[in-house]
Amino acid sequence: MKKLLILFTLFISAVSFAQTGVIRGTVTDKQSEKEIAGAIISLLSDPNKTCTTDEKGSFELLNVPLGRQTVRISFLGYESSTVPDIDVTSGKEVIISVSLVEKFDTLEEVVIVSDGNNKAKSINKLAAVSVRQFSPEEVNRYAGGRSDVARLASNFAGVSTADDSRNDIVVRGNSPTGLLWRLEGIPIPSPNHFSTLGTTGSPVSALNPNLLANSDFITSAFPAEYGNALGGVFDLGLRKGNNKEYEYSVGVAAFPGAELMAEGPLGKKGGSFLVAGRYGIVGSLGLAGTTAQPNYSDFSFNVDFGKGKLGNFSVFGIVGISNIDLIGKDVELSSDDLFATRDEDSFVTSGFSVFGLKHTIEIGSKSYLKTILSGSTSGETFERDRYFNLETPTEFKLRWTEVENTENRFTFSTLFNSKISKKFTFRTGLLLENFSLENTLFDRDRQDDNNGDGQPDFVNLINNDGSFSIIQPYAMGQFRLTDKLTFNAGLHGQYFSLNEEFVFEPRTALTYAINTKSSVNIGYGLHHQNVAAPLLFLNENINGNLVQSNKELDLVRSSHYVLGYDLRFADKWRAKVEVYYQAIDKAAVENTPSSYSSLTEGADFGFSIDKNSLVSTGKGFNQGIEFTLEKFFSKGYNLLFTSSLFESKYEGSDGIERNSPFNNGYVVNVLAGKEFKMGSAKKNVFSINTKFTTAGGRYYTPVDLAASVAAGYEIRDDAKAYSEQYDPYLRLDLKFGFKFNSSKKKRSHQFYVDFQNVTNNTNVFSKDYNRLTQQVNQIDQIGFQPDFGYRYQF
Repeated sequence: MKKLLILFTLFISAVSFAQTGVIRGTVTDKQSEKEIAGAIISLLSDPNKTCTTDEKGSFELLNVPLGRQTVRISFLGYESSTVPDIDVTSGKEVIISVSLVEKFDTLEEVVIVSDGNNKAKSINKLAAVSVRQFSPEEVNRYAGGRSDVARLASNFAGVSTADDSRNDIVVRGNSPTGLLWRLEGIPIPSPNHFSTLGTTGSPVSALNPNLLANSDFITSAFPAEYGNALGGVFDLGLRKGNNKEYEYSVGVAAFPGAELMAEGPLGKKGGSFLVAGRYGIVGSLGLAGTTAQPNYSDFSFNVDFGKGKLGNFSVFGIVGISNIDLIGKDVELSSDDLFATRDEDSFVTSGFSVFGLKHTIEIGSKSYLKTILSGSTSGETFERDRYFNLETPTEFKLRWTEVENTENRFTFSTLFNSKISKKFTFRTGLLLENFSLENTLFDRDRQDDNNGDGQPDFVNLINNDGSFSIIQPYAMGQFRLTDKLTFNAGLHGQYFSLNEEFVFEPRTALTYAINTKSSVNIGYGLHHQNVAAPLLFLNENINGNLVQSNKELDLVRSSHYVLGYDLRFADKWRAKVEVYYQAIDKAAVENTPSSYSSLTEGADFGFSIDKNSLVSTGKGFNQGIEFTLEKFFSKGYNLLFTSSLFESKYEGSDGIERNSPFNNGYVVNVLAGKEFKMGSAKKNVFSINTKFTTAGGRYYTPVDLAASVAAGYEIRDDAKAYSEQYDPYLRLDLKFGFKFNSSKKKRSHQFYVDFQNVTNNTNVFSKDYNRLTQQVNQIDQIGFQPDFGYRYQF
């Protein structure tokens, strides 16, 4: 500890006179997305420091003081905009993108008003309700975040992730499988290490936040361009590399791992490249929550070739690989090991990749056409061996489970956007996805001994080698009816080839600005999503033949209703309230009375393997109220308070209304951060960030202990499905950071130490039947856990 304090003191003394930084970027019209030449950019801390955009809409603001800065962008005939909380360092130029909205009335001299509220607005101009813009800087700033964009989303109103072992996102009581991940405008598989078919979360993210641009997170009544999702949309974009200067970054952190990143100019057309690779080290540090060694790495890139006569071309991609051997025998397991079991050895591998080619070309002065071709793959293998007569002379090992899943996806997307006038913007497009699946599952769990060898048979439950397609056309428009009233409307279509079902989905949103500080919005959306593939392709033995009896299940249907009020009651302060109701039907349930519903799936590594001949008659609903109070960063501090009160219910084929497993009931988050300038030049920063989270416990189905002992495996009491609730979740995180800017060269150093769950609260992970003790044992989540990180930029 003394050596660490000496090191910090040396840095502070060596960096007493820091150089200035650079803010560069582009300014575009929000509706047409065309560059704006002649826009004025000024630094609020020094109004004399200004610049203007060139014919390509680009600007460069030089000699910017280090630290948090705010810039104002204005142009005649457009509403002015401010970009607050820009973190200027000596190690890297800051590159931003700003969109201006044309004034509704006739051209007149612009009266500049600093709203400081850009993060309350969406990147997607047609997303008007239940949307929150977030920045990569936020992902890295908050305590307890592990540099994981999914964990950042858990801070937003309406989101629950009361599970330290996985980053599944539960939006307003929906299953995590209802989430749509999009990257650069196309749907992608779960972008996580150790992910499995059909799920959307895992213990570790494969998304590198340092490559992301500002992006949108939407929780209800999505615009018409989004489809095949019920719960939420993560609409992510990749930032472009620096097209003027070469820049590099080296870092290491407990959960993201060791990282190398490089970016710089490419070609003579204003192109750039951005590449980064990471290698996980959390297992070596003993912070993985299991005695096993998780291995994972990922590589991400975005290469922009600049704008030419044929338009703008770029290529992007992410590759992630992971594996872990969970050895139970001959290893001293901790009693609270989350994943390993004493009488089992498990071997897990997984991989995820997405590659895309994007082309954008201007059509006329106010329209463009964007086309993307993409290929992605995700897959995993899982092998489990179980030991019998453990530690006796008759001990033997038996292969218990084998899983091999591969999903290949080809995606074609085209989008035409046109700003017809300052009052009307039109967008239409088509998304085509072709899925190729190779899925096999052999398992002995809960199987009969038909061959008389004394052990459950090794049964082939899934054996699929086929394909299906999803086609999604859409059209939508934004109508600025008056300077205060904006109406968004669209129609989304969806065709699913397995059941040959085609549906139309209307989407609408209305926003009314009561005055310059407050607005009301209302939204409605009809949404459909196919039942998860692991359920669709289950095999059922009918008269000796294996039949996939779930393949023609209907698309699950959901209607979203939302009403919101937004108030900017003071400079840099915002309050927001939303009330919502979501009605769900056509969920998959059993054809005989039972408590099962597909709406309860998706919050773990696997799906049910014994649910065959399902029918699409299940129902459910989610309803609640959300409140957000946010103080955007200024005067050295920021604050975010979110709370949600909600109810999530479902009905199985028995017609009984039950709690959903995702019905926490309430979630409260409080996040705060404070920065202190250090050194004689006040250019270095010491920061403190904290996060407090509490949520109602999840509902679960109790174990039928007598039946489990008799059967030799866990049996839940389905008659009491989701009738019991875990204790409330509570966690406090505290993060300390240091940022040092070089006085002579273009370089900076950043350190942080993140103390997660500082109160060492024992949140419940699960209550499961233990075959060895023949008891129901409670396993707790990870207690106090330190995290750390270091980044060197030059």
